[in-house]
Amino acid sequence: MNKVFAATLVTLALSVSSFAQDKVWSLQQCVDYALENNIRVKQTELDKDIANENLVSARGNFLPSLNASASQNWNFGSFIGQDGNRVSRDSRGNSFGLNTGVTLFNGFRNTSVYKQAQLGIESSQLQLDILKDNIALNVVNQYLNILLNKENLKVANEQIVISEKQVTQINSLVESGVRPQADLLEVQAQLASDQERLINTQNSVDLALLALAQLLQITPEGFDVEPMALKLPAVLLQKKTVTEIYDFAVQNRPEIKQAELNIENAQLDVDIAKSAFYPTLSFGAGLGTSYQHSQGQRDVRPVLEDPNDPTNLNIIFVPNGFGQQLEDNLGYNLGFSLNIPIFNGLQTKASVNRAVLNSKRVAFSLEQEKQDLRTNIEQAYADARAAYKQFEASETSLRAQQESFKNAQDSYNLGVMNAFEFEQVRNRLVNAEANLINAKYNFVFKTKVLDFYLGIPLTD
Repeated sequence: MNKVFAATLVTLALSVSSFAQDKVWSLQQCVDYALENNIRVKQTELDKDIANENLVSARGNFLPSLNASASQNWNFGSFIGQDGNRVSRDSRGNSFGLNTGVTLFNGFRNTSVYKQAQLGIESSQLQLDILKDNIALNVVNQYLNILLNKENLKVANEQIVISEKQVTQINSLVESGVRPQADLLEVQAQLASDQERLINTQNSVDLALLALAQLLQITPEGFDVEPMALKLPAVLLQKKTVTEIYDFAVQNRPEIKQAELNIENAQLDVDIAKSAFYPTLSFGAGLGTSYQHSQGQRDVRPVLEDPNDPTNLNIIFVPNGFGQQLEDNLGYNLGFSLNIPIFNGLQTKASVNRAVLNSKRVAFSLEQEKQDLRTNIEQAYADARAAYKQFEASETSLRAQQESFKNAQDSYNLGVMNAFEFEQVRNRLVNAEANLINAKYNFVFKTKVLDFYLGIPLTD
């Protein structure tokens, strides 16, 4: 029974594994999986958790500290006892303490550190958003690259079918003496060339699938993607200008928001550096007690036999054990501490100057981010317009080549055009089809980049 049960589990596991490997992925599934399982995303999410802990630590700076202490010691020979008298014998003792303290004022340093910790959480979230956006864009690019190569593969297969039919047709005509042997050799050479193109195109499909699988960090075995209907959003180029896209992006892109947070963070660094010029006021309190035992003797202490009778000066010894000594020796303390900085070798002044200079440098970083954003949008917009024009030109070229191919086919069938000339026309048609496919996917991806800056989901 155990063997049967084990065999059933193995079979079930293999079937589940096979199903997982042979799964056909949609674009949305690819993006979701990448964002959920990417190692860099997980690392950045941990950075966000660290930022949350930094906030907890910054909040704790406002709370008082509380520390307990305990000690065990041995004394040999002469020492000063708890009553202040010199004792010439071996002893052992314990001491216990409880101390608390809180910073009342330190130049608003704790406040600035707390604000920085809050900014750290926002910054880590923005960094995570930037990373996810870039990963999603890369996934879309690789996905479209697979579809592009698959369409090229489809065209290559169609050309193989056409070439095989021509070889069969010309072979019959050569055998009947209508066509010369050279025509058969020509179409056979074209078939070999088409087969080579098919192999190269299949390799491109395999490499594109491998690239996406590696991006998703999964095994490429059995991995494939779903076909999808591509929309050609030329309307975007007609209704949106570069300035409109930039105005939206500069208000919403996480890169800009993070650069703005960096400016706030740098200004808080200045405030923290300046806090060293201010005095620090602290409050502290504590309690302590102790126990002492002379080796080889009982724990006793001398007291007056009758404390209420001033004439009775007889001394008696009463028990003075651990609990009694702790109670008798218990003491409390509290106080304020003020530390006023006067001169520290210009270290504070230099720290403030460095913080001010860094805040200026960070401010330039924001301007640089805005310039880079505008440059990228302008380039993406120009690329999209150029890609659309290329797509329109490729469409026109393909229609022209299709008409040319029809005429060439009629001429070839009538014997007016030889095989070499006909194959030249067909090759131009194949190139026109490939150019149209490339132009279409290039235009779609370029518009996806504009969607990226406009906050439009890339999977739409």
